[in-house]
Amino acid sequence: MGIANENITPPASRADQTGGMSLKETLRADLTAGMKSRSPDVATLRMVMAAVMNAEVAGVEAKELSDDEVLAVLRKEAKKRAEAAEAFSCAGRTDRADAERGELAVIERYLPAALDDASLQAIVSEEIVKLGATSARDMGVVVKAVRARVEGQADGGRIASMVKAALA
Repeated sequence: MGIANENITPPASRADQTGGMSLKETLRADLTAGMKSRSPDVATLRMVMAAVMNAEVAGVEAKELSDDEVLAVLRKEAKKRAEAAEAFSCAGRTDRADAERGELAVIERYLPAALDDASLQAIVSEEIVKLGATSARDMGVVVKAVRARVEGQADGGRIASMVKAALA
């Protein structure tokens, strides 16, 4: 629930140490390390692992999630934390908003880096040219192509607003 603890090595710097561990295995290893070091991040990592396990047993048949599916769960949890932090801020509950932002920071350590506006705008422009889009009618096709290309490195709303502005 707190601010990221330096005792837990972020996944990006663990690449050589993990020996090809899946994202779920990395989360589990970081949870174990956090429990041993009494990290304040343990509660957040437990919550993330619970969300991953719930996703594994959801549906008709239980299955092991791939790294892409685990990333989707992490994105969903990150979005929940961002929305909750915003709601708490609007309600004047800065203590809860800060706690949610702390959890969001822990989750974001496991997500790929987000694209900056310039990079995303360049991709949007390339897709518009490639698809020959000229009006707002083509927005859905362009958004779909951009989403496939950025694969979760940008929020859908952000993509849609850039495409809309470019086609206007």
